Parts: sequence; structure tokens; C-alpha cells
Amino acid sequence: MAAPSPSPHKPRRKAKKLGIGPDTHVRPRSEIFVRAPSFPLAAFLWPARTASSQWQVLPLILMVAGLFRWAAGLWGYSGFNRPPLFGDYEAQRHWMEITTHLPISQWYFHDLEWWGLDYPPLTAYHSWALGKIGALINPEWFALFTSRGSDDPTLKIFMRATVIVSEYLTYIPAAVVFVRRYSRLSGVSSWTASLALVAILMQPSTILIDHVHFQYNTVMLGLVLATMASFLAERYKWSAVFFVGALMFKQMALYYAFTVFAYLLGRCFFPHIKLTRLFGIALVTLATYAVIVLPLVIGTLYDSYRGVTSRPDLDGPPAPLPIFPWVTKFIDTNAFYYPVVEVLVQVLHRVFPFSRGLFEDKVANFWCALNVVLKIRNYPAVLLQKAALGATLLSILPPNIIIFLRPRKTTMPLAFAATAWGFFLFSWQVHEKSVLLPLMPMTLLLAGKHGMNREIRAWVGFANILGAWTMFPLLHRVDLRIPYAVLTLLWAYLLGLPPASWSVYFDERGTTWSQLATAVLHTGFYLLMGVWHVLEAFVLPPAGKPDLWVVANVGVGVAGFGICYLWCLWRLTLDSDILPARGKPKKKTQ
Repeated sequence: MAAPSPSPHKPRRKAKKLGIGPDTHVRPRSEIFVRAPSFPLAAFLWPARTASSQWQVLPLILMVAGLFRWAAGLWGYSGFNRPPLFGDYEAQRHWMEITTHLPISQWYFHDLEWWGLDYPPLTAYHSWALGKIGALINPEWFALFTSRGSDDPTLKIFMRATVIVSEYLTYIPAAVVFVRRYSRLSGVSSWTASLALVAILMQPSTILIDHVHFQYNTVMLGLVLATMASFLAERYKWSAVFFVGALMFKQMALYYAFTVFAYLLGRCFFPHIKLTRLFGIALVTLATYAVIVLPLVIGTLYDSYRGVTSRPDLDGPPAPLPIFPWVTKFIDTNAFYYPVVEVLVQVLHRVFPFSRGLFEDKVANFWCALNVVLKIRNYPAVLLQKAALGATLLSILPPNIIIFLRPRKTTMPLAFAATAWGFFLFSWQVHEKSVLLPLMPMTLLLAGKHGMNREIRAWVGFANILGAWTMFPLLHRVDLRIPYAVLTLLWAYLLGLPPASWSVYFDERGTTWSQLATAVLHTGFYLLMGVWHVLEAFVLPPAGKPDLWVVANVGVGVAGFGICYLWCLWRLTLDSDILPARGKPKKKTQ
């Protein structure tokens, strides 16, 4: 007997239920129904909407980012033909010189008046590796003493290449991974995520400082980005490894330290206490510090065994420690381990320069602006240190309390940005280039929910244009006005931002009072920046006030950065749902 024929009716599959939690977002309608490009960058990548894989677009983005970096590097650099000390370019080259020629115990003591090494050990190891590679090409580039101030054009090519290679090994892969994870978490389409990645990699201030002025900030920023990407993947031990690496490359990563600590602590206590996770993170953190410091310790012990001292210019007993002199009351200066103590104390002394003063040069932070009125630099250093510490803590506590109580992946960049703005505005010894630290996490908002929509794009654009503008005096001093103008205006044009376009403030469906207020506020700052450029270019300051235009730059910049801090803090407060809702039912959370 034949078997009965199967029924043509197939049961309907049940739709998968979406978990609705604090870190889960359904793709917004604006991400689905995009009918026409609303700014030039979207128009350029419009055909990529139908790409079947992100790998069709990613190679293009990476090539374009590399092209602009290399082209920007064709310009001069900090200190070019400017004796006697030249500039940051010479500092980086000099560190390659001393790390490849001197015993490791002398790295942080050698000729401190000529760009003495003042970054943590990972920077020293990085300089050593690059110096060894460069010496294989041309040993004269890093010859001890005789190579100082070298302007060899082939050396410039090598140095520019080291920045790009270092960035493509750290910052760029970390940015790609972060954008991919953050956009997926926020329900953002891959095409929109590609737009955000281009905007992040083409950020003008980063290119101007690292690839034109010359530094290696993106290595540290890349390690911080890897930390944030590990947060998104809930790989907390790896996040500890990456962040310790960032701190041990550049001490400026301390701008993010409170937020990293608060977020990890929040993830260990909410919604349930996980002590094993907390202890695991602590052990990995300590182990990473130990591994990074170990070469310095072993090298110093080996130098001591060979009879090599850290200060060969001194005879007799060891010199007093520059900080913590009381330590010698409890340890024997003739002990075998004392050279290690001496080197580690010297590293701390060089890395944290409390003796340099409250701020360096004219920088757009609170203390420099206040000094115009009160001349606070004449106050006792101890009083200024306490004031800076108190103001910094007051500014960074609110965002870190919020991210501790609501450790959400989606609000993490806002907490990083608000904390970094607080440090930049109020902390001790701030440099103009330090503005890169709050700008990086704030720019990452472009990859999140509604990131490429008008409101967030307007605020992120405002912060970046203002940040580049406040660095103009620094760039102007080394004749880098043209790359500043080209890169800043190009970025503004691509994202449809002022001064190229004001369309970011007006919606075809109608402009709200909030949008109008934002437009008026930002337009006022853009007009001030434009007028300032005209005055700086064509009007000489009064004879008695030669720094008038620079001081005006500081005043406008600190006001704008303060507003950016408040905006980040306000958005963090709203998006964290930490305020009691009025007349709204509570959302279910997992």
C-alpha cells in the first residue's frame, strides 16, 4: 500500500523574540528607509548600499585613509629648520637614538635638556624597535650626538612611514572592530557604519597632529579603542590588557582611567555581584604592568651587574631621588636592587611633570583662560595642584557615577568623552594636543544609534572643528596652515557641516526649538572662529599685547569645550535612564 502523500501545508515558523535590554536596540526606521543622500560623504558611498559584504567597501576606506595620511605627511613637521631644539619630530627621532645606543638604565637620565625621554616604558620600547629598523637602512640617522637636528629627506620618509605603520597596526584595526560591534549593537546598517568609519578615520585633528605635526598618539588611542571594543564583546580581561598598554605608552591615557575603572566595576556589581570577575581583572592588570616593566627591571639589573650606572657623569654615592627622597631611609642605597628603585622613581618623575606648571603654553582650558584675569600662575604651586585636583574630580565624578550605576555599552563613549573633557578643561599640565583624547570617543558616537543623523552629527562636527581651530596657533608656528585648512574644510564638507553647509541644523520635516537653539549656538561659535581667522591673518595685535589673538582663541575654545562637556554629560544622563521618568511606564530590562 502506497504511503500517504505529504500535506502541501507547511506550518508557519515562529518569529524569534528580540530581547529588549539596556544594550539591545532595534534598527531605527531612519536607518531602513534612506531614500537620498543628505550630505556629500553619503553621496560618495551611495552605491555601496547594495554591497553584499563589508569587505567590498573596507579596502576602499583603508586605502583612502592611507592616501590622505601620506599626502598630509608631504608637508613640513614640528621643528623643521627651527634650531636650537627643533620640535616633536626631533624628540621622537632622538628617543630612537638614545634607546638604540645607550644602556637601558640610562634611557631616562640621558641629557634631559635635549628632549629627555618623558613617556612610559612602552614608548621607549617602541622607539627602540623603530630605531633598530631605521639603523639597518641608514645608521647615520640615529648616530649618537651627531644626528641631532637631522633634516635628511629620506629620514623624513622613514619617520612618516613609521607613524602610518604603527597606526595601521593599532588604531585602524581597533576602529574597524569597534565600529562593527557598536553599530551592530545599535541596530545600524553596515552602509551607515561605513560612513561613520570614514568620518572617524578622516578626523582632521588626528591626522594634523600625528601625520603632519608629528607624533604617535594613535598608538595610545588605538589601544584605548581596543579596550572599548573589548568592552562591547564583554572580554574584560583583554580590555584590562589593552588599557594598561595604553597607559604604559602615553600617560595621557589617564584621561580615560576613571571611566575604565567605573565601567569594569559596574559590570562586576550589576546586575549581580561577580567577585571572580573582579579578581580576575585585577590580576590581569597587575600581570600586564609587570610584563611591560620587566624588560626595564631586568636590563637595569644586568647593567648594574656589568658595572654600568644610570648616571655615569656622577662619582661617589648615588644622587638623591628626584621624588620620594624619604625612600632611602628604609632601603640600602648599596643594595643590588637599588638601581631598579632609582630607575623606576626617575620614570615616574619624568612621566608626571608636576614641576612644569599648571598648563603649557596657551591652551584652551579653564586654568589658562582664568590666568588672563587672575594671573594664577603666580600662586603657590601646591595651591594650584589642589585646585586642579578638586576641579577635575568635580567634573569627572558625575559621568563616572552614572556609568558605574548604569554600565551600558551604548552609553560608554559618552562617559569616555565627558570624563576626557573634564580632564582637558581642569587637570594639571594640559597641552593643546590633549584635545585629541575627548574628541576620539565623542567622534565614535557617529557609529551609534542615530549617529549620522543631524543632531549627533552637528555636535560631533562642532567639537571636531573647534578642536582643530584651537590647535591652529600651534600649527601656525610651524607653517602648517594649509594642511589645517584643507583637512578641516574637507571633513566639514564630507559630513555636510559648517562652514561648508548649514543643512545639518534644519530638517525637511520641520525644525524643532531644540534644533534651532543648537543652530544659533553653533553658528555663533563658527562666526567667531571665522572672524578670528580674518583678524589673525590681516590685523596685527597691539604692541603691548602680542598674544591677543592667541588669548582670544583660548577664550572661545574653552567656552565651546565646556558646552561640549555639558552636552556629553546631558546625553549620558538621558540615555542611561538614570533620571526618574515622569508619567511613563518603566521599560522591561533583562
